[in-house]
Amino acid sequence: MTEIAIRVAGLRKDFGPVRAVDDVAFEVAAGGVTALLGGNGAGKTTTIGMLLGLVLPTAGRIEVLGANMLRHRERVLPRLNFSSPYVDLPHRLSVRQNLTVYAHLYGLRRIAARVQLVSREMELDEFLDRSTGSLSAGQKTRVALAKALINEPDLLLLDEPTASLDPDTADWVRRYLQAYQQRTGATILLASHNMQEVERLADDVIMLRRGQIVDQGAPGALIERYGRADLEEVFLDIARGTGLAARAAE
Repeated sequence: MTEIAIRVAGLRKDFGPVRAVDDVAFEVAAGGVTALLGGNGAGKTTTIGMLLGLVLPTAGRIEVLGANMLRHRERVLPRLNFSSPYVDLPHRLSVRQNLTVYAHLYGLRRIAARVQLVSREMELDEFLDRSTGSLSAGQKTRVALAKALINEPDLLLLDEPTASLDPDTADWVRRYLQAYQQRTGATILLASHNMQEVERLADDVIMLRRGQIVDQGAPGALIERYGRADLEEVFLDIARGTGLAARAAE
């Protein structure tokens, strides 16, 4: 029987009159990579925020690594981490200082050695002692990912992990994430607008439109179901409301 890392039911989030997430229910299998896809405003980032306990749901249940996140999130927070190029680390701190602060927050031992190891793995050594605010967008993205890996999490939530990266570096990051997942058995939930990235990394895909799940399945199964050449064409069908599942959801 497949172990479940994330279980969500009846999840809803309202921001005043705007319903960002509307009665969402899904499960994420442990030890794999699941992609959460949708156009801008589909509810991806809000959903991830609720999974992390950073955004309080209007209604619904969230269970992460066996814990009710609305009641006992402190039980699993040390086993989670998150990366997004749109969430800045303190600019005045150096890269080393930022990573050290987060290592302390996660209660790690041998912090200097852990910071050095993650920095080496993410190829940050050349700017480890520069202020984070002085880095390029691509360098900041790599630092954000290093921060997300500092505690070697069992569940890694990634929002656009290769945004602002050149193709060569983005490919390096994808290979690193694949190797990390295979080495540790971690679960990865990935939000991305790069459909080639999703086809390469994801075992399962959850498609969101207007705050609702309109389809779910393996990348290859979705491509076959919609009769398309690749996942990008499936994404466009759903985002534009021209796909079979999207029309049925109207």
